[in-house]
Amino acid sequence: MLTAKNLERIIELESKLRSEYQVQLDAKTTEIESYVQDKEDKQALIDKQLEQIASLSTQIASLSSQIAANKRTEQLNRELHQRCGNLQEEIAAQKTRLKTLQKDLAEERAEIKALKQFDPAKLKKNLDASKKKLVEKTTANDLLQKSLKTSKTEKAELQLKVKELEAKLANFETTEEAQEPEEAAA
Repeated sequence: MLTAKNLERIIELESKLRSEYQVQLDAKTTEIESYVQDKEDKQALIDKQLEQIASLSTQIASLSSQIAANKRTEQLNRELHQRCGNLQEEIAAQKTRLKTLQKDLAEERAEIKALKQFDPAKLKKNLDASKKKLVEKTTANDLLQKSLKTSKTEKAELQLKVKELEAKLANFETTEEAQEPEEAAA
C-alpha cells in the first residue's frame, strides 16, 4: 500500500503542481505549438525553397547547357567565318591562277597553231608530193635534154648538109656561069 499511497501523493502533487503551473504549462504548450507550427511553416517554406532551388538548378542546368550550346554555336560560327575567309582567299588565289593559266593556254594555242603550220605529217606529205613532182620534172628534163641533143645533132647534120648543098650550089652556079658564056659563045 505504500506504493499506492506514494502513488496517490505523486498524483496529488502532480495535480497540485499542475494547478499551479497549468497556466504556465498551457502557455508553454501554446508556445511549443506555435513553435512547432512555426517550425512546420518554416519547414514548408524550406521545402518550397528547396523545390524552387531544384527547379532553378534544373533551369540553371538547362541554361548552362544552352549557354554551352550557345558557346559551341559561337565557336562554330567563328570557325565557319574563319573558313569562309580562308575559302574566299583561296578562291581569289584560284581566280588569279586561272587567269594566268588562261593566258598560258592562249599562248600555247597560238604556239600550237604556229606549229600546225609546220605539221610534220603535212610537211612530209608535201615533201613526198614535191619529190614526185621533182622526179617527174627531172625525167621530163632528161627527156628534153635528150631530145635537145638529138635535135642539136640533127641541126648540126642539117647545117652540114645545107653547107654542102650551098657549096654544091655555089659550084653548080659557078659551073653554070662558066657554061653559060660558053653556051652563049657557042
